[in-house]
Amino acid sequence: MRIYPAIDIKDGKCVRLKQGAFNDVTVYNDDPAAQALIWRESGGEYIHVVDLDGARNGCGFNNSTISRVIGLAEVPVQVGGGIRTVEDIECKLSMGAARVILGTAAVKDPGLLETAVKQFGAERIVVGIDVKDGFAAISGWEDSTRLTALEICLDIKRLGLNTVIYTDISKDGMMQGPNVESTARLMNETGMDIIASGGVSSMEDLRRLHEIGVSGVIVGKALFMGTVKLDEAVRLFG
Repeated sequence: MRIYPAIDIKDGKCVRLKQGAFNDVTVYNDDPAAQALIWRESGGEYIHVVDLDGARNGCGFNNSTISRVIGLAEVPVQVGGGIRTVEDIECKLSMGAARVILGTAAVKDPGLLETAVKQFGAERIVVGIDVKDGFAAISGWEDSTRLTALEICLDIKRLGLNTVIYTDISKDGMMQGPNVESTARLMNETGMDIIASGGVSSMEDLRRLHEIGVSGVIVGKALFMGTVKLDEAVRLFG
């Protein structure tokens, strides 16, 4: 199970939101690139970066900051947030991102997803499925759809994609534990590699996710709060 320390970027700073609310922001580091260095030195082998401004507004507000993060990290970095065109994908990959995360675009524009897989390869594309009240949310979690995570997974699996980041928005930033049951159900129903996201608050949470066989887990607030130590998590579960 790969541990992905998270860096969420808003207004050029490393922040965390609570349940995806843009008006409930905590700043943890004024320099996301410096935070990437901390994660790497603490044992992080793959860093998860999200441009929150991009996710909300649909363009790369924090490209210069993300470029610095990738440059300092010296480990693979996956990047998401506002990546909605082939040009956006090319931009992030040219910065040195190991792979890009498509969320809103994967739901609203399946043709783009198909093109991306053909042009860049399935190994460079990850789909992020963010679920609120049972249905996928888009546009920085501010809009809802009538599509379930299972429906989206089965559609994208036909394109040759096998990795999905699954986030239960109700759990994100709440430090109340992940939705292990829904994550396990999605894994069993799709046979895909699921990266769990949202709610991890302790080593026990990581143990439970490890037991159901997720391919990875994204950890954010728990690392900043110190309830999960990255080096220990990598040693025990990575």
